[in-house]
Amino acid sequence: MFIPELAEPAQRVGALLKERGDTVAVAEGSAGGLISAALLSVPGASSYYLGGAVVYTVRAVRAWMTGAIETPPGMRGATETFATFLAASAALKLGATWGLGEAGAAGPPNPYGDPAGHSWLAVAGPVDASRHLLTGIDDRSDNMVAFARAALEFLHDTVASAPR
Repeated sequence: MFIPELAEPAQRVGALLKERGDTVAVAEGSAGGLISAALLSVPGASSYYLGGAVVYTVRAVRAWMTGAIETPPGMRGATETFATFLAASAALKLGATWGLGEAGAAGPPNPYGDPAGHSWLAVAGPVDASRHLLTGIDDRSDNMVAFARAALEFLHDTVASAPR
């Protein structure tokens, strides 16, 4: 595994999804592809990982995420609404059991005034959930890893809580 901190949660998510016969689609921004890379590092990922997108710009959101569901009016990045939109759109576009969305500010603070270390995580599927994360870390790379780890753990916990 290229980033040791992501190995264990990615393996747990992969094992759970395989056991349940579920699939996942990912739309991430500030994690920069680390969530998808971690999931894909697990042998057998093709049985549960349907695809993902790094939606770091408005252009990417318009190209890859819109159309599956209605875009919430006034939506902006790095919010619960945006992460929820990403999760639901990713799941619908790829026909996945679960969608995982991540949106935040790895550092420095974003143009909206959100601090470094701020991220929203959302899961869409048989159970919908969202979680706010504030790492208290200023380092961009450390925040990216923290966002990815938190997203993997959140996905695992949400899937594990869902009825079969």
